[in-house]
Amino acid sequence: MRLSRLFIPLLLVSLLTACATPGSRPVYPLESTEQLMDDASVNAGNDEFIRQLLDSRTWVSYKHLHEDPIELGKQAEILVQHEEVKILGPSQEDSVRSLAVKLWMIENAEHTIDVVYYIFKYDVVGQAILGALCNAVKRGVDVRVMVDSIGSIDPSHTPQMALETCAEDAGYVRNAMGDETEYRARVQVVIFNALTSVSSWVNRRSHDKLLVVDGAFPGKAMVITGGRNVSLSYYGIKADGSEDPSAYRDLEMLLKSRESDTFSEPTVGDTSTIYYSLLFLHKGNKRLQPVYFDDPEEPGVDPDPFRADRERARQSLEFLKSQPVINRYLAEMPDYMNTGFADAEVLLAHELANLTNRNVVTEVERNLQDNPNSIMYILANFGDDLDSKGTLRIVSPYLFIARYYDADGNVIYDGAVELLQWLGEHPDNKVEIVTNSVLTSDNFMAQAMIDMDMGPRLLLTPELEAAWLSSLKGGELNEAVVASEAWQKSVNHPQLFIYQTGKLDAATLGKGSVEYGKLHAKFFMGNNAGFVGTANFDYRSRLFNNEMGFFYSSDAVQQDLIEIFEALKADSYRWGTPEWLEMRKQVMAIKGMKGWSTRYQRSIFKFMRTTGLDWLM
Repeated sequence: MRLSRLFIPLLLVSLLTACATPGSRPVYPLESTEQLMDDASVNAGNDEFIRQLLDSRTWVSYKHLHEDPIELGKQAEILVQHEEVKILGPSQEDSVRSLAVKLWMIENAEHTIDVVYYIFKYDVVGQAILGALCNAVKRGVDVRVMVDSIGSIDPSHTPQMALETCAEDAGYVRNAMGDETEYRARVQVVIFNALTSVSSWVNRRSHDKLLVVDGAFPGKAMVITGGRNVSLSYYGIKADGSEDPSAYRDLEMLLKSRESDTFSEPTVGDTSTIYYSLLFLHKGNKRLQPVYFDDPEEPGVDPDPFRADRERARQSLEFLKSQPVINRYLAEMPDYMNTGFADAEVLLAHELANLTNRNVVTEVERNLQDNPNSIMYILANFGDDLDSKGTLRIVSPYLFIARYYDADGNVIYDGAVELLQWLGEHPDNKVEIVTNSVLTSDNFMAQAMIDMDMGPRLLLTPELEAAWLSSLKGGELNEAVVASEAWQKSVNHPQLFIYQTGKLDAATLGKGSVEYGKLHAKFFMGNNAGFVGTANFDYRSRLFNNEMGFFYSSDAVQQDLIEIFEALKADSYRWGTPEWLEMRKQVMAIKGMKGWSTRYQRSIFKFMRTTGLDWLM
């Protein structure tokens, strides 16, 4: 499937683009109620492009907007763009390198930075990134930060408020030529779908992981997205700076914009910035601003209550950059960020409509059609573009095959039935899936859905599925079931392969020294194209979360991802095989939550199915 076939007609540019003077690049201003800082320095000059750019980046209360940003995102014409792409995979080396990339991007930003993460922890990694952002605004880089109110839940978000105070010493924003303008840089922090907002739908989250640097400047813009959040456990290091081989195994796409041939041609930086702005202005968001509770005139009271938080961020940044395991990757950044990129066609897709769609379970088809920019809408037609002989490859830590019902409880769509039917109609095609096992999963409830619902529905006959679900001894430990010819024939499907990461030589089992980590990567491949982003193949990503990522078409990127996929397969057992069953048996013997949740997986699954909690996973 070539991306030219995925071109999505729409109108965001016309709705958000200001009238551009001849020879200028378009910007996307929104009417602002917030005054721009304009206390000019001695050498500053007025720059209309920078003025409009800053205006377009200003947070505005929803009530002052002329259009619903979510509706604009659904209607938007998102262009296929020819850019440069590099993959940061799940290896230990790439995990640490990803942190070095993000720090380098922030420290080398010249004009703007946009940051949004579902999880933003205030550990040494989160603090270091805050320290880098603080330095950026002081040298004149305009900064926007957005964190989810559930994924990044915190009673005060004091470290983010401390970041905002860095703007008190902000430098002046520079224009494309590097000249200082009359506008000071700002820090704007927004809490996504804030729990205190009357407009917030608590169950609708922003699952985004996105960093955009210099988005409106062709040839400078860089974008990184994928599965990694801002938290120590995603970057292959421990709090003391040493390596952590048990960290999440994740994957990201790094994109560089080309120098635009024409001023009117948008780049991946433009597209990502516009997308960010729409999410930034969502109705349920709240602007975070520093709060001063103490009387600065009172003796012994520090007039700057955020001083300690800024210092902590600064020290964390210095600490990380001084650690040998990170420092060697930082040293390679000038070369790494300028070489080794592959040419690719890319297309941004999102699930913004999930934030406002109602009746998401009973009106799935209508909702998908309502958002042609939807990841799931595009994926729904992906298989039709495979050659007569091809392989669909899916990697997801939480993978549920969809089954939807109408208002009367009747099944209106069953993904398992559809997939098996498609395979029957295409005997030369294969589907290969890599997901977590009970050994590597970080979510025992999601894993119960995979092992007690997805696997059985796709691979087992109704009789074997009933036996598997009956009880631990009735199915899993029943040799008459799992050693039967019918079982072996079912789990060794010639076209459908479900792999789960982790093997019997895992250090967790005490049988070896291998650390398999926790799979958290999310990507999808057909023959010629695929998708890398934030979306899991579960109900939450399909129906409730906003997600984003990029479809790509590139032989080089495809080859890189195939190699990663094959490496993950090599670290996996196929669902239902004797080795897989033995691994589960040994996990059951482990003390603590992992052993308990494996032993009682059937009860967990049945509880979730009975209570409807499976829809929230």
